Amino acid sequence: MNSSSTELPRFECPKFDTKRYEYLIPHTKSNNTSTIHYFFALNLRSNLPILPRLLGSLVEVIRFLGPENCAVSIVEGNSDDGTAEVLSALRKPLTKLPTTYHLRSSAIDPSTGDRIPRLAALRNLAIQPLLTTPRSILAPPNETTILFLNDVTPCPDDLLELLHQRRRLNAHMTCAMDWTYVGRDPTFYDMWIARDLNGEAFFEVPPDGNWNSAWNLFWKNPDAYARYSAHQPFQVFSCWNGATAFTAEPILLEKVTFRGPRLPEGECMQGEPQLFCKDLWWNGYSRIAVVPSISLEYSNDRGKQIKEAKGWTSQWWKEADSAEIIWRKEPPEKVKCIPNYENQTWEAWNKSQPGV
Repeated sequence: MNSSSTELPRFECPKFDTKRYEYLIPHTKSNNTSTIHYFFALNLRSNLPILPRLLGSLVEVIRFLGPENCAVSIVEGNSDDGTAEVLSALRKPLTKLPTTYHLRSSAIDPSTGDRIPRLAALRNLAIQPLLTTPRSILAPPNETTILFLNDVTPCPDDLLELLHQRRRLNAHMTCAMDWTYVGRDPTFYDMWIARDLNGEAFFEVPPDGNWNSAWNLFWKNPDAYARYSAHQPFQVFSCWNGATAFTAEPILLEKVTFRGPRLPEGECMQGEPQLFCKDLWWNGYSRIAVVPSISLEYSNDRGKQIKEAKGWTSQWWKEADSAEIIWRKEPPEKVKCIPNYENQTWEAWNKSQPGV
């Protein structure tokens, strides 16, 4: 709750420019009642070491946007390291701000049984409170934003930049870039989910599963590579990449939810975020973009390291705002299906969709 505290380990984030993001603060209603414009959703399990940075940034953003304009929903997964206790202790200060705070624990374990449907169920539990919130205290569906966070270590301006670029670009969904260190150098992480506008993976992985070509991002998409290299947002078919901001409209209108693959109908075995994006396209929400100026990692030490390697978000404001996106309404005809690296095929983007 104290952004300047150094009592617990977390890397220090730069102060964000309030002028850049102040337009994101909703206007206060004349009767001073709250209206929820921003809904923050998280699934956390045994993530104690990153909570100071993750939750610290979240609290800073909520204070800036106006606590009464925000709601937080966290589903905790039977942690054994104190994560549940920290999340429970957060209830009193968040409520005092005041921010609407939903916390529940779930016994759903993605490591057993069908992994993807279980992950989808956990994500649906995180957004369930939004569906049961009285519409009288919600902003209109098309003005309500869900910001879904994985167990990353973001700075406050990473989250605000996702919201800013979604608003600036009139996007339905914006994603960061997430990274991991499988060796000395950082590697793009969310390979299984992310597909460019040609339906291709962000880099090539051969059947033997090696990531030796991870440095060669967008090797078949020069337009995406040019924008990525210039730190400019670019349209994709699907992304998640550690953190994403998307319109709540398809959720509130019950057009889209998280789900597992329709295997009996022959749908590709793929992750629930990719299926979420596929269903967004099917329902006309095709403006999905990656914001490459936002770089995230999954630990304190590596989180700071990736910022030093790729640049802090604030370093790339000018570049990030320097170009619009000419949105393409048509999805790629086919999307690469990668249930595993040994079996990679191309299938129609809308395979198994209702009525197809």
